[in-house]
Amino acid sequence: MRALRFIFPALLLAATVMPSVAQKRDPLTEDESDQIRELAQEPDQRIKLLLKFIQARLVTIEQMEADARLATGRGKQVHDLLEDFTSLIDELDDNIDDYTEKKSDIRKSLKNVIESHTSFQAKLRALKEQKAAPKELSEYSFVLQNATEAVNSSLDNARQALQDLETALKDEKKKK
Repeated sequence: MRALRFIFPALLLAATVMPSVAQKRDPLTEDESDQIRELAQEPDQRIKLLLKFIQARLVTIEQMEADARLATGRGKQVHDLLEDFTSLIDELDDNIDDYTEKKSDIRKSLKNVIESHTSFQAKLRALKEQKAAPKELSEYSFVLQNATEAVNSSLDNARQALQDLETALKDEKKKK
């Protein structure tokens, strides 16, 4: 009986947490996941591919915003695309951290990341400043803010990683 006092709350907690975990969807399509997996050992190509997938989410949002025929349900769709965008930015950041830790020479890719992120910032700012219907904007304003913060953080991370790699590779060259 005493054990049930501890087991029941644990089961109740698990039952409430599991549905939210189970509903988290993958930001990548099955084809995109396969492409990423194939490039596990090629840091530059993997980063380039992640940037392509991130860009595709923003292009889709821009196309939806430009087409009045897609107004029905657009707020929810933009919300989901921004969540995917943010998840992919986080995935890119994790990859950059891993490759930097392993001292992989991804300097060229990091320069592309910095350039792309600057573009992402401008596109997110434009999305925020556009004249969307208040109801529609309310459906995605929070995730838009999260996406903006993720890009800003990732940009800082990429700049720091580039600087760290430059230093580490110079030091390594001096030792040889």
